[in-house]
Order: sequence, then C-alpha cells, then structure tokens
Amino acid sequence: MLPNWSAEMIGPDDTFAGAPLLRREFRLDTGHDEVAKATLHATARGVFTASVNGSPVSDELLSPGWSSYEWRLRYRTYDVTDLLRGAPGGAAVLGMALGNGWHCGRLTWSGGRGFYGDLGALAQLEIEFADGHRQSVVTDERWQAGPSAVLANDFYDGETIDARLVDNAWQLPGFACEGWVGVHVEEFDPSLLTPYLGPVVRRQEELRPVRVWTSPAGATLVDMGQNLVGWMRVRVQGEGGATVTLRHAEVLENGELGARPLRSAQATDRFVLSGGEDVFEPTLTFHGFRYVQVDGWPAELTLEAAQEALVAVVVHSDLARIGQFACSDDLLNQLHRNVVWGTRGNFLDVPTDCPQRDERLGWTGDIAVFAPTAAFLFDVKDFLRDWLADLDAEQRAAEGMVGFVVPDVLKYVPARAFAGRESTAIWSDASVWVPWALWQAYGDRRVLEESYASMAAHVRRVETLTSDTGLWDVGFQFGDWLDPTAPPDEPWKAKADNGVVATACLYRSASTVSEAARILGHDGEAAYFAALAERTRAAFTEHYVADDGRIHSDAITVYALAICFDLLDVPIRAAAGDRLATLVAENGHHIATGFAGTPYVCDALTQTGYLDVAYRLLLQRECPSWLYPVTMGATTIWERWDAMLPDGTINPGQMTSFNHYALGAVADWLHRVIGGIAPAQPGYRTVRVAPRPGGGLTWARTSLDTPHGHVAVAWRLASDGTLEVDVAVPDGVTAEVDVPGADAHTVGAGRHRVVGWVREPTPL
Repeated sequence: MLPNWSAEMIGPDDTFAGAPLLRREFRLDTGHDEVAKATLHATARGVFTASVNGSPVSDELLSPGWSSYEWRLRYRTYDVTDLLRGAPGGAAVLGMALGNGWHCGRLTWSGGRGFYGDLGALAQLEIEFADGHRQSVVTDERWQAGPSAVLANDFYDGETIDARLVDNAWQLPGFACEGWVGVHVEEFDPSLLTPYLGPVVRRQEELRPVRVWTSPAGATLVDMGQNLVGWMRVRVQGEGGATVTLRHAEVLENGELGARPLRSAQATDRFVLSGGEDVFEPTLTFHGFRYVQVDGWPAELTLEAAQEALVAVVVHSDLARIGQFACSDDLLNQLHRNVVWGTRGNFLDVPTDCPQRDERLGWTGDIAVFAPTAAFLFDVKDFLRDWLADLDAEQRAAEGMVGFVVPDVLKYVPARAFAGRESTAIWSDASVWVPWALWQAYGDRRVLEESYASMAAHVRRVETLTSDTGLWDVGFQFGDWLDPTAPPDEPWKAKADNGVVATACLYRSASTVSEAARILGHDGEAAYFAALAERTRAAFTEHYVADDGRIHSDAITVYALAICFDLLDVPIRAAAGDRLATLVAENGHHIATGFAGTPYVCDALTQTGYLDVAYRLLLQRECPSWLYPVTMGATTIWERWDAMLPDGTINPGQMTSFNHYALGAVADWLHRVIGGIAPAQPGYRTVRVAPRPGGGLTWARTSLDTPHGHVAVAWRLASDGTLEVDVAVPDGVTAEVDVPGADAHTVGAGRHRVVGWVREPTPL
C-alpha cells in the first residue's frame, strides 16, 4: 500500500560540508497499548541513512540512488516496529544522515556539481498501536540539523572523516544539540515520489590485501588482487590529529599508482585520527580500484598488518547471481570472471560505463549491447526496469529522443559539449534492445507493456531522421565506437561506415518493435513497424550491398551486423559470411571491431558456417583480442582493447577505463554457443540446448536459474571425437536438444545424456 504523504521536504539551514545530520526527538503518544506496527517511509535529495534510537533501519547504502530526479524520486519503506518498542519513557529519536550523492555532488567531466539542486530529506514515520491509535512523525520545521564527522564527501573525489568529531549521542533522546541549527521547508511535488522497482545497494563481499610494497618513488602501495568497486574499511591507531590518506587506482604504471586514467577524479579518502583505535568506513563515496596508495600510516605497513587493518568492501546493487559458465580453457574462465566483476562494479544503482573516473554515467550504448549478457549472469529484470522508467521519463521530456546517458545529466552540461544532440544508433536503440533482452531472458510480458510506448517513440523519431534514400545516414553517430584502429583520442573514426551501422540498427529496432506490438495485440502498429523495417531493409540492400555480397566500407563490423540482424537474403548472406571470415583471417584473427560489431562478430561467423574462425578469433591472445587483457593480468573488462600497452604503459588516450563491461558482451556467445543454453521461447519455457565445441576445448559446463527452474548443460569431448552432453531440465520445461553428430530431438523434465560426435574443423 502506497503511503498517504503528509511529510514535507526539508533542507538544513547549514549544509555542514554536505554531510549534515538531521534529527527529530519525539515521544510516543501516551495512554495506549504497545506499538503494534511502525513503518518508516524515507527519501532524500542526496543520499541518506536513517536510524531510530541509534539503530540503523537497514543495511542498505546510498539510497535513494540515482534516478531522473526531475520526474522520479524513489523512496524506501522500512519496518521499524522493533526499534520503537520499549523506547525508554516513550522517548524516541528519528535520525537521518545525508550525503551529497548524485543529487548534489560532482557529475560528468565538466567540473559541474549540484546539477539537481540542494540537499534535502523527506520522512514519514507511521506508528500504529495495538488499540488502533495512530501517530505520525514527519519531516517539518521542528527538525534540527547539525554537523557530522564527515568533512567532505563526493563520489569522484572521495571522503574525509575526522574521528575526533564522532559522537553518536545525536541519535538518542536528551542530546543537547549544541551548535545545531534549524531546517526549512523546501518546495517539492509529492507526485514525483515512487517506490523502488529494483534492488538497493548493499555491501556484497570483503577482500584483504595480497601484497604490500614500497614503490620506486617511496610510496606505500597495497594490492587487493582484484579490480573492484567500493571502498576501504580501515582500522588504525595513531597520534590524534594525524591524517591517513588513501588514494585509489585500477592499475600501476612504471611501478607507481596509475592515476592518470582517473582524469580529474581524486579518488582519495582522508582519515583524521582520534588518538585511540579508530575504524573508518567512507560510505558516502565509492571508488573503482585494485591498488591503494597509503600515506601517513603511523607505523610500518607490512602485509600481515595490512591484512588486519585494511579491508576492501565490495559494493553494488543487490543482484542475485543466476548464470554460471566454466570450460577447459583457464584464460576463457578468467575472461568470464572479468565479465562478471565488470558487471558487478558497474551495476551500482545505475548501469554505468565505468566506476572510477570523472564520469560513471548511465551510457545507453553500453547496456544496449550488454543486456543479454547481464540478464544471464544476474537477475537484472527489476534493476533494468527501474532504469528503463528513467529512460522513458527522459525520452518523453525530449520529445522521443533517447539521450546518450540515463539519467540524462548531460542536458545540464554546457551546450558546446553536445550541441544539437539527437538520437543515435545503438545508444538510443537501448530503448528497444534492453526491454527486448529482458523479455527474452525472463518472459515477463509486463516489461514489454511498460516499455512499448518508449520503444515505439524511439523508432518513430528515427524514421524522421532518415534521408530521402530511406537510410539513416545523416547526423552524428558514435558508430563502431573504439574500433581498435581508431586514433586514441578519436574513437569515432572506425572502419565501418556510420550510415551502414545506423541503418542496420534501425532495421533491427523497427523489426523488434513490430514483434513487440504483435505480442501485445497492437496489430495496426505491428504492421506499420514491419513495413518500415522492410523499407529500411530494401534501402540497405540497394545502397550498401553489392551483388557479390560486399557491403559498403567492407569492414568486419558491417558484415557482422548485416548477418546477425537478418538484413541479407540467403545467397548474399552466404557470400557475406565468406567475406567476413576472409577479413577476420586476413587480420590475423585479431579483433577489428568496436562497440557496434564486437557483440555480434562471433555469432555472425557461427551462423554462416565459420565456427572454427569464431573460435580462433575468441582465443587470440595477441593485442587486440579478448584474451590479451587477460594475459596482462586484467581482472575486469577494459574499455579499450589496448587500455594497457604490451610494455605495461597506459594507453595515451583520455578515455582509458580498466572496468568497462561493453566489450564483455561476447560472454553471451560463450553461454549460448560454447555452453549451449539459449531461450527457444521467452523466459526459457522452452530451452534450446545446442553446444558447439571447438577451439580445442575438451569440456564446458553452463547453468542458469530460469524463471521456471534450474537448467544445466555439461559436455565432454573425448580424443576420438565422441561428445557426451548431460542436460538437466526443470519441471514444466522442454528442451530442444541439438548436439553435433546426433539427431535433434525434444526432451522433457529430468536428466538426460546425449552422445554425439565432433570432427575437428579444418582451419580457414
């Protein structure tokens, strides 16, 4: 049941360095039975934690997260009954600690901050007594605001905490409130309030140092062994007033902390010691890091001491892991682990591009291509439904245009940065591709119902952007972003023609929206978008495809998209597959694709009979390739194929993230083609089991917790080519089993073994 809001949004009369404490002391109404139920509804402009009589109401972090605040401000609801029962003398304190968060802190590389306004809090505590009496405590002008021990907090720059200022008495009745100030009521429209659709952010895991050493410049460096997102919890004792400083980075360069890729982000936490034993945990910031430089430590920091004093706290949205993959190739297994860790680090309330530098934005292109992979690895349905609600809100305000990022903070960046922004292929296609990926993964019709208007609006707008030829060949495009042959600081200069890429994407989106309309019973719109798709396909063929199957610009990406998006008739499709395989071989089976082509190149090769070439591309170890970063010690997916050069120096480009999941979209191919699990019907009501061994792999196992139960496939390949495939199918599900060397057939629930045979393919 949604709350009937009577609370007012309040702001502190002093922001106290962006981390004020807010409190309201009250007494339970007398003359009534004990508290039967107490519910707190709360949110903030900024981020908040709430407490009742000194006890936190939840273990969540950074609520209410980042939404499109202009149209959606999420709130949280907590059961606080046990925290109010037995309050001494009926006295109680409702407290809220605020931080800048996304609302008030720095966002984007522009240097701007506070794009959405000032700090504020809204809370409504509803108390029901056993005799039916009700009492409410709400945010209003009776609250007080005071300072905390946090002297600075920002996601990009870090947090400063002075342990000498820690005093938790503010959360308890009778606190004197010396130095505290009042609050004021701020203008606020309660219709913006919406409950969370997705999960909150929580602590997920803890890691301890694996190495401590002194750098050539004399700095103390700590290696956590894994590139992660979160912060360090520090236990330390030293002279009161002394400062311990921690700076975070993902890599080393020339033996020192590699901070240049952070750009202007300081990623630095400072802890002022009290003189006693202090425990610091900077929960109002987060960092993307593997390495930490520690300055000001009061004693020699050995590995043994560091393992006791320094703990990395891994933080992200509370997502359930549902998909697993492993195989006989250790490098492929590490690649898959890197994809998983990249997802974890960038699914912190918003699906971001990167978690470390002065950016961390919800770039639409990244999730557009990565959604199928994410939906297999984790249950991301509600996480992405929440984000799609923001996309819809931003799109409606922009008359159908889907921006480059959601929430679209770039609209507040000076116009010169993105003058004349317009819909762009892949990035804006997220409005179609993401809900479709969720539909395929989970079979929840509600996803299409909620997103259909947004899906249709995107395609209708793009239809107006095509030229007289029917091609989407005008206007700005990111294109095959980060093609490895593009100059480091000109990532849009790809081999693939922008018009070919964009027109292929329009065809895919129009076809998808037509199918979504058919599923939802919008027959007229289904026909409309189907006709648009066919006109686009005809224009693509006329202007971009030669009789011999050559596609304009003759780049690997254009063939991959044309094949996977079904833009080619059968004879031409075969010729295009031949040309694609030839180009991949001529390139030495090195990667030659960026954001547009990478998710599809292995599928395009597989679909046109070149599975062996797909495996050789996948298993390439030289740069550029998927496995090159693994050979360089990567523990997450890099933004660039050569984010770190073979000599150990960092790519000179200004965009060099070492935790960027988009190029990890190849894991979708690992799951379906190597692992052999794909949805034959949305939500895996019918499962396609079709593993395709190759590349010298001798075994693989894959599993998925589908909406209908646990599906598992494991195969082993003997030296004589005998292939044994074990399949586990849950109740109510059927599996279409297609194993090389065996007849295709359908099986029902239970465990099944199929024996086939694989002939090692002849290399191209």
